[in-house]
Amino acid sequence: MAPVHSQEPLSAYHAMKEQELIPHLFRSEFRKITAVLSKIFGIAHLEIAEDIASETFLLAAESWPFKGIPENPVGWLYKVAKNKARNYLTRQQLFTDKVAIQIGNSVNEVNEELETEWSDQHINDSQLQMLFAICHPAISAEAQIGLALRILCGFGIDEIANAFLTAKETINKRLFRAKEKLRTEKVKIEFPAGAEINRRLTTVLTTLYLLFNEGYYSESQDAILREDFCLEAMRLTYMLIANEQTNLPAVNALLALMCFHSSRFEARKDSNGAIILYQDQNEELWNDELISKGVYFLNQASRGNEITKYHLEAGIAYWQTIKTETQEKWENVLHFYNQLLIIEYSPAAALNRAYVISKVNGNEAGITATEKLNLTDNHYYYMLLGELYKDINIQRAKDNFNKAFSLAKTETEKKIIQIQSSRLELDIE
Repeated sequence: MAPVHSQEPLSAYHAMKEQELIPHLFRSEFRKITAVLSKIFGIAHLEIAEDIASETFLLAAESWPFKGIPENPVGWLYKVAKNKARNYLTRQQLFTDKVAIQIGNSVNEVNEELETEWSDQHINDSQLQMLFAICHPAISAEAQIGLALRILCGFGIDEIANAFLTAKETINKRLFRAKEKLRTEKVKIEFPAGAEINRRLTTVLTTLYLLFNEGYYSESQDAILREDFCLEAMRLTYMLIANEQTNLPAVNALLALMCFHSSRFEARKDSNGAIILYQDQNEELWNDELISKGVYFLNQASRGNEITKYHLEAGIAYWQTIKTETQEKWENVLHFYNQLLIIEYSPAAALNRAYVISKVNGNEAGITATEKLNLTDNHYYYMLLGELYKDINIQRAKDNFNKAFSLAKTETEKKIIQIQSSRLELDIE
């Protein structure tokens, strides 16, 4: 994972054609421009910041093909954004009469901020403060992720709609309602004070955790893994660690978990984009550097006495980076799942624990633990039973895979079940 940095070397930009450079910069700079302008204008005028950022990139798309790529493309974007913001202030009497009063600054003061608020440190602070504003408990988790993808990660409405398997109109309405809620709640773009940071950080980490999972367990129509979502979640989590106030054990534990999972990106799908199950992955493709970083952040997470679900899931993910099947490995994983279910029960974690029980105590014990859950509307429940029955009762294994297939909602899920079921057919032959 790349560390947080202000800009890439200019030589890297000049190695790209404008058709490649503008989308690349849109992904990295749109969010920064929006965050800084939103900080100046206030959350109630988020659309103004987004419009100015969009118009800045539109001008780049129109002028760069004819005039050539500027010597410093990022500096050009910031300068244009500042000028457009100034022009907006000049043109809009409404701002003079209402907006400036609302945010407590005169137009001249806002103009001064536009001139001075573009340092690397301020851009990073603005993004972190925006992260806390977006992750306000007044709006739903889905809306928080959508806003984070749009404002802090620079994703388009089409991409977000595809990721959530929903229509563009639905996403537009969801984001509009979320912005309205932030406006009516008068949420400020700032770091929460003192002890409030810990309370609000819980919501922030939940959003980043869900954002990573949206990418890692993608159900979008064209990909089983959205690495870009995962990397954005990691980038934002790293920004929290880089800030002294938010460099806390739970944050390190979450980043450790992300590092361990992302270490298997390359091994997790084949050349056609189809998923490769864990037991079939080529461990030589696992990324040792990311595993080492995961170990580092997990050690950093051990400070203090608090054990969060991120600590436990990171512990489980660590043992998954060891391919060798040993009793020690599965007993440790079972220990972590036992603690995890006490802290935060979920059907998915309970199913995973049942699988681990089969590894520690045998398939019959795993079947007993699974059937106790009685998750009869969950295709993963039947997938696990199919897997556990395959060495005990092939017909029951087949019946369970068929039930799983009938409940699966996406083509990705159906493909995985077909892979498992086809292996059963081979065993029968």
